[in-house]
Amino acid sequence: MPVYTFLNNETGEEYDLLMKIADREKYLAKNPNIQQVITAPNINKGGVGDRTKPDAGFKEVLSRVADNSPYSPLADDYGKKDAKSVAIRDSVKRVKKKVGSIMGDKPKHL
Repeated sequence: MPVYTFLNNETGEEYDLLMKIADREKYLAKNPNIQQVITAPNINKGGVGDRTKPDAGFKEVLSRVADNSPYSPLADDYGKKDAKSVAIRDSVKRVKKKVGSIMGDKPKHL
């Protein structure tokens, strides 16, 4: 439900109310001394465009995806950070770098 800003013409008081659109029409019809103040909607929800940080729930989902594909680039950022997991990922990267043609990548020497 949207928040509407109203102005009481008799007292000059400005206040906000949370209500449905249909309820707003009824409220204005019952109170002729009150008018709605037009305001710009606040669309930005705490971030700067595309530079918003994912919330904790989304990070948890990313960590589950990283755990199911431990050798992906996503696992480097959101996977397990214990010494064993990091060592395994690093060794797989080294092998993949050397034997890229088997893994589907083109080797560096060709």
